Amino acid sequence: MEKISITFLGTSDSIPSKTRNHPAILLNYKKEAILVDCGEGTQKQFKLANISPFNLTKVLITHWHGDHILGLPGLFQTLGMLNYNKKLKVYGPKGTENKMNIMKNLVNIEIPLEIHEVENKIIQDNEFLIEASSMSHTTHCNAYSFILKEKRRLDKSKLKKHKLPNSPILGQLQQGKDVVHNGKKIKASQVSYLEKPKKITFILDTAINQNAINLAKNSDLLIIESSFSENEKAQADKFRHLTAIDAATIAKKAKVKRLILTHISQRYEYNLSKIEKEAKKVFKSVSLARDLQTITI
Repeated sequence: MEKISITFLGTSDSIPSKTRNHPAILLNYKKEAILVDCGEGTQKQFKLANISPFNLTKVLITHWHGDHILGLPGLFQTLGMLNYNKKLKVYGPKGTENKMNIMKNLVNIEIPLEIHEVENKIIQDNEFLIEASSMSHTTHCNAYSFILKEKRRLDKSKLKKHKLPNSPILGQLQQGKDVVHNGKKIKASQVSYLEKPKKITFILDTAINQNAINLAKNSDLLIIESSFSENEKAQADKFRHLTAIDAATIAKKAKVKRLILTHISQRYEYNLSKIEKEAKKVFKSVSLARDLQTITI
């Protein structure tokens, strides 16, 4: 199976620190390059990560607070200067189309954009789908799941054992259809297997809510904000954010395999273990994201 890679271009909250840039996460799968949010300074983070933004295919905007979108105008202008000629698809919550039009009027954006407002919708592609679900924040806000669809793979060693030629028969088997070869029936299940789907969920800026749990259900990886420690629970609730324990509770209830915390406040810059330890009281398989970190699943 082709690997999915995740690069954390920015892992801070609303105020960047010396080691953490504003939020931005890049998902790569085959020819797809999907950017989740684009905080101020994301262009420079692409450079530092030695990744070209020219390959971008989609942008997923969680919400329109400045720390999540102020990198977009500059990024779009740079792509224009690089003669980006694909149609870049931009998805976001209610109000995205109006805000994008305002942005176009403020700066000279020359690349072709296809803008979609999505809330509680599924974006279909041949090999994957993206699910958008509304969250509980101080403005319209989405979280997203990237789901690689179940796929049937042929087992080369079993094909060889049954002496199956490279012919249209293989296409039928890959579709799950049984075939007859040299007078003998061969079941698709004898020479193929189903790859399980993979699911990665991104939840940035929200209070704890049932939609978050439902969206993250059975994720292989949950990337989620953790803006506050439990000591600041009242502040987290006031501004509709998550504590580390809230984030871990979502992971536990959703039965995810792995949890990565992001959107880390500068107040914990010299005490990061505090956030991680709190989360681990509820969910063991947890780590903190770092700027320019890349993982594959």
